Amino acid sequence: MDPRVVGRLRCPVCHDPLAEVGDARVLRCPRRHSFDIARQGYVNLLAGRAPHAGDTAEMVAARADFLAAGHFDLISAVLATAAVHARHASAATAATDQAHPQPPAPTAHGYPLVVDAGAGTGRHLAAVLAALPDAVGLALDVAKPALRRAARAHPRAAAALTDTWQRLPLADAAATVLLNVFAPRNGAEFHRVLDRAGRLLVVTPAEDHLGELVAALGLLRVDPAKADRVADSLGGHFTEESTAVHRRELTLTGTEVATLVGMGPSAWHTDPAGLADRIAVLGEPVRVTVAVRLGVYRPRQAPPPRAR
Repeated sequence: MDPRVVGRLRCPVCHDPLAEVGDARVLRCPRRHSFDIARQGYVNLLAGRAPHAGDTAEMVAARADFLAAGHFDLISAVLATAAVHARHASAATAATDQAHPQPPAPTAHGYPLVVDAGAGTGRHLAAVLAALPDAVGLALDVAKPALRRAARAHPRAAAALTDTWQRLPLADAAATVLLNVFAPRNGAEFHRVLDRAGRLLVVTPAEDHLGELVAALGLLRVDPAKADRVADSLGGHFTEESTAVHRRELTLTGTEVATLVGMGPSAWHTDPAGLADRIAVLGEPVRVTVAVRLGVYRPRQAPPPRAR
């Protein structure tokens, strides 16, 4: 595992630093809590048992196929662009924001760290790392099938099994950029692990995302109050710098539509046989709108301690 990432990992049991033990493919803290690195390249840093296993192998395979075809490259592209801007903004903030000085973020060999919380297969993280050639990356997910792919998504990326709702296995202020794409948001933990000058990039579905398929196929609808719920989940810890909706029209085959449904939350609620019949009625090609909202957030600064 990349030592530039390991240097910022923390033991999920005692929160002490972790280090790789020789050639044993084990991470261990000074208190001798040990965590095996799987042969697929990811490390299990769960504190106890996860309350759920995340996406199934079938869902992950469907997502990998759909993403490999480039259909969601819009998301990767807007994240990569935003990450480059975030990197410049964080550097400027670090240089000029002296109102409430804080200890500098721990860095491993001076490399910025991009963390993807809920990384899935790691495709979006890989795109961001390609745009930030001096950065290293860490994919976090609760689904082992996803991490088997994420660990190989990019030469500068590592992967760890963890639950976003638990304490993240990272040092305070470890990350320069934190990605969150269609995944749960833990505002308090995101704030803890993000450098004071860093940026959080959150991608959520806009209300018309996949709108052509929702009624026709009986898919789950995007909550009209989604943007408000995101703001509420982060508001106590982050300040929104910007938000923008990005759209692209896809032209899909029936097979690709089935793959799209199979990779998302509607897969848990859809009968495969009935779905195939409804897709057949659509004919080909099927035109589908991808509509996502990208929010850029800056950590709120803690007030300075009161003089005694």
